[in-house]
Amino acid sequence: MRLFLDECLSPAIGRALNAEGAHAVTHLRDLGGLGAPDREVLARCVGLDLVLVTANARDFRALVAAEDIHPGLIVLPSVGRARSETLLRAAIDFLSARGDPMGIMVNQVLEVSEDAEMTLYPLPAEER
Repeated sequence: MRLFLDECLSPAIGRALNAEGAHAVTHLRDLGGLGAPDREVLARCVGLDLVLVTANARDFRALVAAEDIHPGLIVLPSVGRARSETLLRAAIDFLSARGDPMGIMVNQVLEVSEDAEMTLYPLPAEER
């Protein structure tokens, strides 16, 4: 997967995933963007076609809901680095079991609980 880690997550998570070679993970710090407003962070993700991974659910849910199209949002709970990495790996496995993770995540939010329960839903909401 192509992921963008928000500054609330450790860059060590990205380094660990990148070392395996199966994923391309960028951390906000890698782009000199620490302290950037959330709107700018999302704009970078959209422009680079990267799924945003964050623990900042409230702000980013509202921002992606306002987008016509976005590459996706994975929301992790606020837990330590090791647990965040474990939960992100579980999220990747969850998506991979359903097909192409990048395709699945377009205009979707995947919320991951502390118990690794996955909730995938469209945002903005699909029109009926």
